[in-house]
Amino acid sequence: MVRTPLTPEERERGERLGRLLREARGGRSMVEVAASAGLSAETLRKIETGRAPTPAFFTVAALARVLGLSMDELAGACAPIAV
Repeated sequence: MVRTPLTPEERERGERLGRLLREARGGRSMVEVAASAGLSAETLRKIETGRAPTPAFFTVAALARVLGLSMDELAGACAPIAV
C-alpha cells in the first residue's frame, strides 16, 4: 500500500504534537512512558520527532492518559493554524 505524501500542514501538526508530548513527558524516560502507554519506545520516538505525524487515535489517547493530558489539550495544540 502506498501512502499519500503528507502536506506541509500535516507535517507541522505532527511536529506540534511531538513537542507537546515531549514537554509533558518532562524528566520521565521515553521507555517508561511508552511502556506505561502500551507502546514501544520506538513508536513514541517516531511520534515525538514528527516521523509518525498521524498516529492512531488510541495511541494518542493512551499517551494522553499516561502524561496527564486531556484530549482537548491535544486537539487544541494540534488544530490547524488559522492564516
